Amino acid sequence: MRIPTLFVALAGLSGCVVHSEAVAPPPAAAVTEAKAPVTILIGVDGARPDYLSPAIAPNLSRLAADGVSASMQPSFPTKTFPNFWTIATGVRPDKSGIVGNRMEDAARPGETFTMDSDDPFWWNTAKPIWLAAEEGGVRSATLFWPGSEVAWGGTGKADHGVYAGGRHASDWQAFNQAITAEQRVDGVIDWLRRPAATRPRFVTVYFDDVDVAGHDHGPGAPETLAAMTRVDAAIGRLQRDLSALGQPANLVVVADHGMAAIATDRVIPFDRIAPAGSYRLIETGPYAAVEPMPGQQAALAAALAEPQQHMQCWPKAQVPARLRYGTNPRAPSFLCLAEIGWMIAPTAPTRPVTGGAHGYDNAAPDMQALFVAGGPAFRSGVTLPPFRNIAIHPLLRRMLGLPADPSLDGDDGMAGRALR
Repeated sequence: MRIPTLFVALAGLSGCVVHSEAVAPPPAAAVTEAKAPVTILIGVDGARPDYLSPAIAPNLSRLAADGVSASMQPSFPTKTFPNFWTIATGVRPDKSGIVGNRMEDAARPGETFTMDSDDPFWWNTAKPIWLAAEEGGVRSATLFWPGSEVAWGGTGKADHGVYAGGRHASDWQAFNQAITAEQRVDGVIDWLRRPAATRPRFVTVYFDDVDVAGHDHGPGAPETLAAMTRVDAAIGRLQRDLSALGQPANLVVVADHGMAAIATDRVIPFDRIAPAGSYRLIETGPYAAVEPMPGQQAALAAALAEPQQHMQCWPKAQVPARLRYGTNPRAPSFLCLAEIGWMIAPTAPTRPVTGGAHGYDNAAPDMQALFVAGGPAFRSGVTLPPFRNIAIHPLLRRMLGLPADPSLDGDDGMAGRALR
């Protein structure tokens, strides 16, 4: 405990007087609070498993050496919102209803879901881990996790941005890309400085730097690796600040997907595949989500049934079972999936195509995602076999002392291998 300056001065003066009075003994030192470990779920958008090296990510490499690590398979489609929502809810996109970064729903004609959509209508099918934790008595806080600013369970039209019956974590912040990685760490630490009664025991924090750089420059570019190093440094500072607070923590670091390099000579113009006027494109890139125009279902189906170079197309009922996609009403009527590194575009590109992309087959090596975890709950120095990202939610439930949920797509088998 730091002794106040005024107390030091008065103590010095007491030795200069001739007569003295009895001095009360100093108060006993405050008892240091014994803090239970906090669980922190850290999302690093676009981080591939091969970024886990001492040269690129020294702090995460040390966490892996002292804890557990693995290559984690994302769910299809290998896009940001579907996969971070799968991690949060424990169910695949085809069940959660977040089947893409852009999608439509026949129940909302004329509307399109985008990454700015916070209407609970789109999200209410699957409950996120922070609300399951709150229901189990574990105070939670979410900083920028995709979907965490949604008033989950809310209904009706928003009244000044508020949906009736909607719920958030006890503490949450809406995404703001201008907030730096360092400032995001500050936000987490500020929450954890609180008194025990209002201190969260489960926290999420999200970093988008690596994904942004990967799209702009490609997965192996110096700029992308530098972005990974910056995020790693922020995580290292989080660890140091937790230590200074005397706050033990279990860190679970996950990515949503990997990244693949793209190029101008690997673009498939969709208007050369299907007749004009026969389709609408909901989403393009590594895959195309395609809807027929009225009366054009047969014409579009016939065009997409033709063999295509570097791309396969299926009606939603015939999407390969291994993708576990196509049963949700929001899945597109037709799905076209490009080979890794190829892009589907509405028309031929008019400017160079460079950088990186994701959304490909979730079994592709370039789409695999980073997983590292460490802390008092985890085994030490263990490399786990590859696993699917539906295992993260059951892992978190077990760490937070929540009962198993049989409605999830994953079980806690991975948790049994990772935890002490």
